[in-house]
Amino acid sequence: MKDPIINAHNKQRSPTSLGSFSNHCALGIAIATQLQKKALSDLHLRINSQQEAKQGNYQQAISLLDQLIARCPDSAIDYNNRGLMYLKIGNYKRAMSDFNRAIAVNPRLDRAYNNRGNCYAKQGNLSKALENYEQALDINPYNQKVWINHGITLRELGNYELAIETLEIAKVIGKQYQGRIYAERGYTHYLRGDWNYAIADYSRALSELPEGDRYQQKVIKWLAEILQPLIGNE
Repeated sequence: MKDPIINAHNKQRSPTSLGSFSNHCALGIAIATQLQKKALSDLHLRINSQQEAKQGNYQQAISLLDQLIARCPDSAIDYNNRGLMYLKIGNYKRAMSDFNRAIAVNPRLDRAYNNRGNCYAKQGNLSKALENYEQALDINPYNQKVWINHGITLRELGNYELAIETLEIAKVIGKQYQGRIYAERGYTHYLRGDWNYAIADYSRALSELPEGDRYQQKVIKWLAEILQPLIGNE
């Protein structure tokens, strides 16, 4: 008679256990596939919203971001982006609500503080704007946009010296917004009465700004404000 222990070891695995393992694998693959499809769908919505925003179609961008937020109600980035769209169309109440929500979800999102600062500035509350820019810089001191906005707001408050110092810091951080920084520093010099410095900065701004940049027309207008009286006196 054969040893029953040996016979037990030689038994084949149950077909039921193999089937169960196969079902688990199939379920895992199905879940992974659905998650991948959702991720791609979310990415598609984000790309489309960015494209609409670049074309100035802010309401369409908001509609797409509404869909993203419905899917991902805890996405600070999507709240921030939708708030930016509301800011573009002048709906400050909804913009502020979205920036507040973005910060509540992610208190370390420096761009949300920057945008909330811009929203306060648009409404004339410059002290609250400065407060938000400072919060953004506490989180990320290398955010060049925040330094620029901080400098502009200081200028609006009449603190020209500190505004120029702040814009100088922005210039040192990186090269991306050099043209804009020279333009804003030039306008600050102009308001302070340093026209020669202003003209030099405007000229540098025009050489740095890419062709078609919206700041070009602004700088040309500012430069004309200085040159027109000088030409008229000749």
